[in-house]
Amino acid sequence: MEDNKIAVGLDIGTTKIVAMIGRENEYNKLEILGIGKTKSLGVHRGVVNNITQTIQSIQQAVQEAEMSSGLKIEDVVVGIAGQHIRSIQHSDYITRANSEEVIDEKDIDALINQVHKLVMLPGEEIIHVLPQEYKIDGQAEIKEPIGMYGGRLEANFHVVVGQIASIRNIGRCVTNAGLGLAGITLEPLSSANAVLSQEEKEAGVALIDIGGGTTDLAIFKDGIIRHTAVIPFGGNVITEDIKEGCSIIEKQAELLKVKFGSAWPGENKENEIVSIPGLRGREPKEISLKNLSKVIHARVVEIIEQVFAEIKNYGHEEQKKKLIAGIVLTGGGSQLKHIKQLTEYITGMDTRIGYPNEHLAGASEEKTTSPLYATAVGLVMNAVEVQSRLQSEEVVEEVIEDIPQNIDPIATETLEEEHQEEEQVTEEPRAAKKSIFHSISDRLKDFLDSAE
Repeated sequence: MEDNKIAVGLDIGTTKIVAMIGRENEYNKLEILGIGKTKSLGVHRGVVNNITQTIQSIQQAVQEAEMSSGLKIEDVVVGIAGQHIRSIQHSDYITRANSEEVIDEKDIDALINQVHKLVMLPGEEIIHVLPQEYKIDGQAEIKEPIGMYGGRLEANFHVVVGQIASIRNIGRCVTNAGLGLAGITLEPLSSANAVLSQEEKEAGVALIDIGGGTTDLAIFKDGIIRHTAVIPFGGNVITEDIKEGCSIIEKQAELLKVKFGSAWPGENKENEIVSIPGLRGREPKEISLKNLSKVIHARVVEIIEQVFAEIKNYGHEEQKKKLIAGIVLTGGGSQLKHIKQLTEYITGMDTRIGYPNEHLAGASEEKTTSPLYATAVGLVMNAVEVQSRLQSEEVVEEVIEDIPQNIDPIATETLEEEHQEEEQVTEEPRAAKKSIFHSISDRLKDFLDSAE
């Protein structure tokens, strides 16, 4: 398979940066070809706060992925998170010029582009416009309007908004690391694509991705995204609490959390103790596991309660909006012992741990199916999608180029004139069809060019 078929996801997290290379196999499953992971420096709570360090971390992760796969990375789809992300519900409509023609993609693009023109708060920009249900001439609850007749096309949208500065900073890091920006996508959406099944999305499910700096939430019902939120706490605050509570250094606190940590304090006996070497010849410290899990428990309860408040905001307690499939936990934080039980206890909702193996090829390494890599796998899936969309556009171009040349000169001239006119006409829809990724990356390129 040629190199241009590879798709790359770049997950710029608070604790780690992951570059993942994959491609779609003949069974439409994702094969992971290479993976690079480095410690993330310069990112705080999902937002870049040191450009130079972030660029270096990205370059290291990319090099590692290239070494492990033997492939060269050019374009990446990058994830965006951070507490500046918010989502709003919005309704909009268009009146079609000719209601005798069936509704096609152009109409939907026109409607989506109209939503993109919404006036945001100063310094904010739309990242995603996600259609929910459509209405045609007042007929509600239409999921797929293409192919139907109607004069007025209306839709409810889930609009995801973020700060322009944060989006540009991420773009700057990617381009300065020598990579092309194929797209920007919201991280909870990527994680959801990687770990949720279609049945869960239909039944109603809340995906909670507990990362290092943020906890991301995505709620689906009837197969449609209904609510997204980013909560500015994650695994790092748990480590921070252990560090403060036990008076030890961060490295030791992280190790304690991963090896002996539990979100349920009842299970440790009073006499279970871990000895930690002292600094520079000082006496070793003895820490009781019961105290350790009390510290972890307090912070995890706070995180889950905040997420549960968001789930209630969405309206989970209404019968029609009930999330039948419950909660799916993913991300590094979901590997904490007994977190599933604690989540069930607090929310009263069925919970499972989400592994990103739903769409991976059967022979994938165990490493890539860890919840740690859920976002990265989702971003690769997104990159595959962006690629197939571009390829289908190229096919259309090739068809136009393949128009036979053996036509008399006069006819050719008129054909060329028509073709030029057509190009002017067809350029519009194609520009409109450009997804939000492309429009953001174009704007970023312009911005970066003018900045340099």
